[in-house]
Amino acid sequence: MADNTYLVVGLGNIGYEYEHSRHNVGFDVLDYFVEKYSSSFKQDRYALRADVKIKNKLFICIKPTTYMNLSGKAVNYWLKILEIPLSNIIVIYDDLELPLGKIRIKAKGSAGTHKGLGNIIETLKTEQIPRMRIGIDNDFLPGQQIDYVLEKWPIDQWEKITKVFPVASDAIYTWAFEGIDKAMNKYNNILVA
Repeated sequence: MADNTYLVVGLGNIGYEYEHSRHNVGFDVLDYFVEKYSSSFKQDRYALRADVKIKNKLFICIKPTTYMNLSGKAVNYWLKILEIPLSNIIVIYDDLELPLGKIRIKAKGSAGTHKGLGNIIETLKTEQIPRMRIGIDNDFLPGQQIDYVLEKWPIDQWEKITKVFPVASDAIYTWAFEGIDKAMNKYNNILVA
């Protein structure tokens, strides 16, 4: 595939019980992006896939169906099929270390405590993976992290996080058309919610 093909990966867990949970914010951002450009997801290998064409660029958007902790399997498969460089992939996921509504784009780095990104790094054997972290805050008691991330958003927080989706969608566009440095400069200091 040509350099004008991009793989946009939203991380989350498949299934009704996980819909609109904090851990699925990567799915929610991707849903917004795909709907904005009038496409839709269809079942494909290891993922739900939607193709979005903007100007001269093709965005292959995937929501892995492997469950969060095995996200690397889906990403590795699609990276090989598309034959694109790592710089043409971006992974979108939730981050407990960022306040609600904060976006943080980076070109590389460790996974921190995020098991989904950790599995992608482990599978691809590199930390050189562009990513967009979406802040979900960390308002939970010790030992309650899993319950917190898998919990559906309370109404007031859902109203705030949905304001992040159009901004994150614009950030995907900026990343592809203007480069990751421009995207970082433009979006990393914004607190949306």
